[in-house]
Amino acid sequence: MITSYSFGCMKINSKPYLKDLILLPDGTILHPWWRKAGHTLSLSDIQEIIAAAPDILVIGTGSPGMMQPEQTLCSELGSRSIETKVMPTKEAAQEYNSLLEQGKNLAACFHLTC
Repeated sequence: MITSYSFGCMKINSKPYLKDLILLPDGTILHPWWRKAGHTLSLSDIQEIIAAAPDILVIGTGSPGMMQPEQTLCSELGSRSIETKVMPTKEAAQEYNSLLEQGKNLAACFHLTC
């Protein structure tokens, strides 16, 4: 469970993470997580998530929402039966926790700064 988020820092079960990260359905945390093109999220950036086959992927786009999925990413994931929820990281963290509490099979990727 995400216990807090502030610009540049996410706490998961009270442990702080200061770099972007991925949360897989089995609880694995991939940290630090880097994308090939800074503020653009592409399919190649989330291969571990695709391999884990979640039903839902929550994408945290940063505090002001600067990181954005490539134009076709959400439809490509939809064709693999992965629903996407894209929002600024603070809201994404809340959505992730809510879905986790509901027992959903989900993964997330979070940009922690801009």
